[in-house]
Amino acid sequence: MRIVVTGGSGDLGGRVVRVLRARGHEAVSASRRSGVDLSTGAGLEAVLDGADAVVHAAGSYVKPQSVDVAGARRIGESLSRLGSAAHVVSISIVGADLTHYPLYRAKVDSETALEVAGVPATIVRATQFHPVAALVGGAPRVGPVAFRLGDMRIQPVDIDWVAERLADHVTGPTPSGFTRATDLAGPTAYDLSTISALIAAHDGRKPPRMVRVPPIGGVMRGFSEGNNLPRPDVETGGKTFEEWLDAQPRPLPRAMHTAI
Repeated sequence: MRIVVTGGSGDLGGRVVRVLRARGHEAVSASRRSGVDLSTGAGLEAVLDGADAVVHAAGSYVKPQSVDVAGARRIGESLSRLGSAAHVVSISIVGADLTHYPLYRAKVDSETALEVAGVPATIVRATQFHPVAALVGGAPRVGPVAFRLGDMRIQPVDIDWVAERLADHVTGPTPSGFTRATDLAGPTAYDLSTISALIAAHDGRKPPRMVRVPPIGGVMRGFSEGNNLPRPDVETGGKTFEEWLDAQPRPLPRAMHTAI
């Protein structure tokens, strides 16, 4: 199969490209590095011409509307103009429809854009990747004291496993229309105190004393109430947070990785 992967030079898209190639498929990386710009549409229709399927793995924390949403819309429009029935598999976020956080709202808008386009599409929602959990769990601190948001819990997932599952979906049967796959999550949910303690142990330092901070605003309250957690019928797999953490440098870098 010839499969175009948007965001093919990113953390997730790059993994999808490697998985597909290892399985014997022609995986084409579509990113600004290869002359494809989703925010303008430049190069998109040309790379989609002749594609059997598409994985929309591109995303932007800074400009999600111009990359996630406009990208999904342009993919649908381009495939329609080409008369293509290519299957589009698009990554999204668990609980995206339950919060007004800009990135999450953009994911919902991108789902809607593919549904409106009328192309065969599968939405795959996943929980936060392990580096995001580490960022959230590395709570702001003052000396030996760290602060956690309400009663927030997080069920992070292994990005490598998500890439494998995206590859499974895009090489599997093509749906007749728009569909949502079972959500993906890691095996274990953690509260932020546990994440913080695991990171401290990894770094070889004493864990901070955690102080609960009441959530302020609808978005933060939603996270504290579990809007970011998967439903009971979730598909779980991949490395646990502890297994991922054990493979990271010591001390753990504090920089956030662009994972979607």
